[in-house]
Amino acid sequence: MEIVRNIIEFLGHWYWIPVILLYLGVIVTILAENGNPTKAMAWILVIVFLPIIGLVLYYLFGQEFTRIKKLKKINLQEEKRLEKEWVKLDAQMNNNINLLYSDIGDLSRVYTFLKNERLSSPSLNNELKLLVNGEEKFKYFLEALESAKHHIHLEYYIFEPDNIGLKVLNILERKACEGLHVRLIVDSFGSPKLVGYMERMIKKGKSKIEFYAFLPVTFSSLANSNYRNHRKIAVVDAKIGFIGGINISDRYINSASSDGYWRDTSVMVKGDSINMMQVNFWNSWNMTECEPFDLRDGYLAETSKDIQNKSAVAYVPSNPGSLGPFNLEAMLIALGEANKKIQLTTPYFIPPDQLSSALKVAAASGVEVELLMPKKGDSFLVQHASFSYINEMLKRGVKVYLYTKGFVHAKTVSIDNQLSFIGTVNLDTRSFHINFEINAVISDEQLSQDMEKQFEIDKSNAHLVTLKEWENRKRWKKGFDSICRLLAPLL
Repeated sequence: MEIVRNIIEFLGHWYWIPVILLYLGVIVTILAENGNPTKAMAWILVIVFLPIIGLVLYYLFGQEFTRIKKLKKINLQEEKRLEKEWVKLDAQMNNNINLLYSDIGDLSRVYTFLKNERLSSPSLNNELKLLVNGEEKFKYFLEALESAKHHIHLEYYIFEPDNIGLKVLNILERKACEGLHVRLIVDSFGSPKLVGYMERMIKKGKSKIEFYAFLPVTFSSLANSNYRNHRKIAVVDAKIGFIGGINISDRYINSASSDGYWRDTSVMVKGDSINMMQVNFWNSWNMTECEPFDLRDGYLAETSKDIQNKSAVAYVPSNPGSLGPFNLEAMLIALGEANKKIQLTTPYFIPPDQLSSALKVAAASGVEVELLMPKKGDSFLVQHASFSYINEMLKRGVKVYLYTKGFVHAKTVSIDNQLSFIGTVNLDTRSFHINFEINAVISDEQLSQDMEKQFEIDKSNAHLVTLKEWENRKRWKKGFDSICRLLAPLL
């Protein structure tokens, strides 16, 4: 007892010593783990100015080392699996890139980058259709599911067991009962209701869907809950694919009962690029604990003979263990080659310094740069952090439009009406560095025209911000934006 009393007495007088040692240990860990000094400094500020709470937040959302080390190992394994096939495709990829260069010039460097980084084989002979909003996507999506003969592969961040979700699940269960291979991956954080629903169905023996909740969030895995699978892709029979920002949920369908207007974009893909979309699903599946499958067992299509054109498609997958922020790097290459026009649509605009500089330099050099983002977002802190970047964009000549019809959730970039990015990637740090994401990089004349038409429609439902009006906002609003910006690297 005497020893215990002595310890209590010591801590009563010198409690600050272990506290300081704890804080120093955490700060050293942050500096060691974070290659991004801005993000590291943001975490240090949170920990210093929010005692105890800051430490808890860092434990839940800030630790990176263990998870990233594991993901890097998985990425290396994936690369080795595909190495032989990649060598076989080398001549065809070079030929495709040369053909693209004759059409879009130096913008084709994006496809060269994807080839050299072994991210995606740039393919031609594709047929594409731009799908605006959920009501248009789900029409084609349900038709594709009904037409399935061999397999259905779905990977979604949000999948709700609501009206549209149950309609999709009913088709999946029916197809699985018919003997098709039906595989479904959802993010456990983004789709908690579906995870619970599927677990109950599987436990009762009422589901034949091969299902997996990606990166399950449990008490022991809270420290890794910051990493989410934000992808939204579907592959049916290696013939039809879907990619974009539209999840499976009623909120994406603008029906009479909808709370508000939801503006989003996806694209339906047919042709040679489906195989690379399939490979991306396969890689995600291999990260789960589910039964693996061999791509050669009917999951890859032969070169398309029905589609003969130069419509190019490649994909930019990225995750926290990627060698680099590949989606950011691909965009930077494209932005640097822009000559006339850049049009960007994003729900969240918290650009890394490289992207911010690229947009400002492009505008200042004579390229018309137009940025569309929501006037009212779905995240209070992220919205105001986004607003903090508007002033500097306006000063350098970037045109900023705030969408007023509802919430714009589309994630698209269009350059010179020749190259388009459509996928799951927001223009923020989380998408570029933290989440599992994927973009389609497309060069197709008709799709580019459709993208431009839709951007003009969206502009008609948006407010063009002027520098004078933005600088004349109330000081407390500008101050709050600046405070939220301090947290930008963590959002």
